[in-house]
Amino acid sequence: MADESVSKDHGRKRKSALAEMFAPVAGFGVSFSTMFRKVATEEYPEKPRPTQPRFHGRHQLNRHADGLEKCVGCELCAWACPADAILVEGADNDDTPLEQGGKGRFSPGERYGRVYQINYLRCIFCGLCIEACPTRALTMTNFYELADNDRGKLIFTKDQLLAPLHEGMLPPPFPMADGMEERDYYQGKVTGPTAAQRDHVAARDERVVVDESPLAHDEPGNIAASVPGEHDVVHTTAPTAAQTREGANP
Repeated sequence: MADESVSKDHGRKRKSALAEMFAPVAGFGVSFSTMFRKVATEEYPEKPRPTQPRFHGRHQLNRHADGLEKCVGCELCAWACPADAILVEGADNDDTPLEQGGKGRFSPGERYGRVYQINYLRCIFCGLCIEACPTRALTMTNFYELADNDRGKLIFTKDQLLAPLHEGMLPPPFPMADGMEERDYYQGKVTGPTAAQRDHVAARDERVVVDESPLAHDEPGNIAASVPGEHDVVHTTAPTAAQTREGANP
């Protein structure tokens, strides 16, 4: 029995000695085990990684099928923003003829968003503004490359956030489609501009004078940029995904 006890003690001492000998390199076990694995490096910005379909990126102000803006200047998005990053100033649409000093119509209904700004230094991309919008005017794209070399240029203005005119759309201001009401627009009954709207825009453009244009309204631009409303650092105008998820859940 004594010999067996001595043998066990000798075995424990031997294991303890081995443990003490390899202790300094034991912490490198994870490093050694991963040294020969394939490295999964993302080659950004040469090969940007595609975002998820519901990614919360830069905002976009959408249009109706004829080109009128969906934003009605209600300011609900600004009230819902927990970071106080959104500034909206609404104004009344004016159906007075342009030759009589009218400013024109930019959206269906009574009002439109005359000023729209988002401060991306404050924005946390939570999507609460999207949920608060009653007209689905504001959605979020998959575009995320928002870095710049000037803090002032990260305050995006309406001209930067407004969706581009797709094929067939007309640039506002112009009257609503004949026989249509505001609710008809939001129910999708307007599928494109009418002949009367096209004629109105064509006649409007012929009357425009560069220095005394009745279409000019005092929307503040991006005062930090060399050209108001534009970036000195050029960003791509196309989101990283083709769909902006307009009409979908944020």
